[in-house]
Amino acid sequence: MSSEVRASGKNELPNEMTVTGWRRQSNTFSATDLVSSVASAVESGKSLNAYITTTPERAMDQARHSTERQKSGAGRALEGVVIGVKDNFCTADIQTTAGSRILEGFIPQYESFVTKKLLDAGAVFFGKTNLDEFGMGSSTENSAYGPTLNPCGIALGSSEFVPGGSSGGSAAAVAADQALAAMATDTGGSIRQPASFCGVVGFKPTYGACSRWGIIAYASSLDQAGVITKTVGDAALLMDVIAGSDPKDSTSVAYDFGGFEHSLRNTSGAFTVGIPRQFRDMSTTPDLEGVWQEIERRVSAAGGCVQLVDLPTIKYSLPTYYIIALAEASSNLARYDGVRFGYRANDPKNLIDLYERSRAEGFGRETKRRIMLGTYCLSAGYYDQYYAKAQRVRTMIYNDFARAFEAVDFLAWPTTPTPAFKFGSHNADPVSMYLEDVFTVPVNLAGLPAISLPIFQAANGMPMGGQLIGPRFSDARLLAVANSMLK
Repeated sequence: MSSEVRASGKNELPNEMTVTGWRRQSNTFSATDLVSSVASAVESGKSLNAYITTTPERAMDQARHSTERQKSGAGRALEGVVIGVKDNFCTADIQTTAGSRILEGFIPQYESFVTKKLLDAGAVFFGKTNLDEFGMGSSTENSAYGPTLNPCGIALGSSEFVPGGSSGGSAAAVAADQALAAMATDTGGSIRQPASFCGVVGFKPTYGACSRWGIIAYASSLDQAGVITKTVGDAALLMDVIAGSDPKDSTSVAYDFGGFEHSLRNTSGAFTVGIPRQFRDMSTTPDLEGVWQEIERRVSAAGGCVQLVDLPTIKYSLPTYYIIALAEASSNLARYDGVRFGYRANDPKNLIDLYERSRAEGFGRETKRRIMLGTYCLSAGYYDQYYAKAQRVRTMIYNDFARAFEAVDFLAWPTTPTPAFKFGSHNADPVSMYLEDVFTVPVNLAGLPAISLPIFQAANGMPMGGQLIGPRFSDARLLAVANSMLK
């Protein structure tokens, strides 16, 4: 059958380009057929620039091994599933750049905790997906390897729309059938926002649910690994593999989530969803109002009820987030000095010149802006005024969430204030780009699980997502409720 598919060119796999779809078809198509299908999609969709590095030969070798295991009945949980990996996960013997020139040519000799668990479960890696440099951006325009295009925009005949960021390459790859699923990270919305813009599912688990070991850090107290998929069921399958404690990461937690896929088989039961007045009362557009109404309709259809709640400090989330994130970035990115690995300036005059020029030439404009702002927030005389105060406000925001969850089971609001915007529309004003994160950053400050669901089509034909947020460690039930909202 697999040779007939390749010979005829009539590959039926794109119609089932989901993890669950692959499971249904794995008796008909081999893992090598699946890699061939993905390779064809990547080749024909090169203009998307979803990948920085592709490894088709390596993927085919992995697929052959998966095929043999399937034939022998020894298939593992993700046997043969082709995955794209955001290029800030360290992958052994594959270049890892974090979308930055300063890491060009860096080839780790070790595997991140999360990607190793995926490989051990039989997943096949097709390559490393594009991202804003070090995860700093909301559009994937800040990559040293060029921007990624939005496949939904391409389908509408336009290459002007961004895919979101920073995980724009991961979202675009899944939406364009260039992977069945993709790994991503979420520091301030970097999974959920591109998922919304590209019309796919993006799940950010509770902070600590997935180890950060081997992930190139942006802001350590905010970064969290997660998944971008076509369906909630696919997200659950991947989470069953990658969630778990890790002794190498002091922030990972030992918690029994009870099985993500198993939770989908249970009816969600009665539940209450809170709508924050502070977001609902914001000035709105017809598109944003449409998302609100669709959220409320789907909650009701899934057997839930909606009520208004108060999150009084949520209005301080954006400035609080950017102070904390940029301060931590300033510290984390200090290690890139041109000495030990990555980019090094040519013919330095002395050691100080090597440091200065390597960093000036290796980092992009937005990354340098954020490093300088973060360094300022941590400098003498300003630490207490900015960073320490932001941490106190962060605690207040967390406490507001905790009080809200005493009254409701979940919270919900739109993932983004707008559908995908056009390339260059925020370049003249960085603050306007930061405002795109207004609906996503509160979740990261509180360390909560959240999922973006593709539920609405804007007037211009582009998708918009609705966001469902749960208390810490409610990840499995959150996925069950989210799944019922998409039925």
